[in-house]
Amino acid sequence: MILVKIIIIALLGTVCAILVKPFKPEISIFLIIVSGLLILFQVLDYFVEIIETFTRLSEQTGIDNELFKIILKIIGVGYLIEFASNICIDSGMNSIASKIQFAGKVIILFLSLPIINMLIEIITQILQLC
Repeated sequence: MILVKIIIIALLGTVCAILVKPFKPEISIFLIIVSGLLILFQVLDYFVEIIETFTRLSEQTGIDNELFKIILKIIGVGYLIEFASNICIDSGMNSIASKIQFAGKVIILFLSLPIINMLIEIITQILQLC
């Protein structure tokens, strides 16, 4: 059970980081990062399955594969930004975390521009038909 592994990694990482923090705060941060990466590696297979499912949906529906790629990139950026900003928050660097979150929002907006353009084109075509 992957969920049990994730919970065990999280609890062990948390306990170790809490125990080490008063003596070696820099090692505590390292333990937090390693715990997060171990959890991330546990779910990598799910990401592969998600990508395969989006590819299959693209083929079945005839929707442009580029659209699904953009959506996956946006989701990936969201997850990575949250992961990185949470590490900064755990390390007491809230200011840097907020900058990472801002940068992520800008990147997501940039990545979504082709979708926005497609929506505007569709709306324009519908309005021209009326």
